[in-house]
Amino acid sequence: MVHSFYGWYLKCQSDTETLAVIPAVHSAGSERTCSIQIITDHDVWAVTLSGDLFKRSGKTISIGENRFGEKGIHLGIRTPKLTVSGELDFGPLLPLKYDIMGPFAFVPFMECRHSVWSMRHSVTGTVRIGNQKYSFQNASGYWEGDRGRSFPKEYLWTQCFFPEGAVMLSVADIPMAGIRFTGIIGVVLWRGKEYRIATYLGARARRIQNRTVRITQGDLELEARLLEASGRPLKAPADGAMVRTIREGTSCPAFYRFCKNGRPLFAFETDRASFEYEYPYAEDQRNETK
Repeated sequence: MVHSFYGWYLKCQSDTETLAVIPAVHSAGSERTCSIQIITDHDVWAVTLSGDLFKRSGKTISIGENRFGEKGIHLGIRTPKLTVSGELDFGPLLPLKYDIMGPFAFVPFMECRHSVWSMRHSVTGTVRIGNQKYSFQNASGYWEGDRGRSFPKEYLWTQCFFPEGAVMLSVADIPMAGIRFTGIIGVVLWRGKEYRIATYLGARARRIQNRTVRITQGDLELEARLLEASGRPLKAPADGAMVRTIREGTSCPAFYRFCKNGRPLFAFETDRASFEYEYPYAEDQRNETK
């Protein structure tokens, strides 16, 4: 029996508004369905559709009238409870130098695999959700994806734009070959340079505690801290079925610091971060290691 999912996460953010769209297809045994989730600063919507509507061609996927790809997003959702329409056009994408999974891209039977298609690109267009209009003019966009069977049991994920770059970080409990380890993948774009942070490059989680993560890798150190435990409920896969509920703040308060050789390259607080923190909040959840 097939238990799998394949989905994308496309985030669009201006100085005043944030809109993220999550199209996905999922199979749990003989049942195959599609979903489109939309999350803004204040609301979240989810639509379930027939799995027969899903089509993929290269880096473009379609679910009925809805299309997602390198050129942008076209939305056409009409249900008794929700109407969504609009076009968002993307500028040139900013892909990574190589696969975010590194050598793990070739490891079979992984629970979840991650992709990053663009760390930053321009977004222009308008989306209407019911009577609400969301307009973007030369805004910022981010595009990633996941595929596999299930999201990790415990994990955190964050993404943020800032004036001289962007950051993305994922830290997760990874089961593999009868063992479990903390897997790390992340990228910092800073003044035109790509800094890769990953387990396969020697990255280690020195702290995962109180909504804070601190990662070291050689002479690099990255810290991300969720400052307010908030977020909207989203559906996530468990054995292919969208039955798990997670919470994401798509535009929430957070702090980031990135150091090289002990010297901060940047440190800032923002209220425009995206964050999912699916670790326990207990004070003694994980002690800091040296």
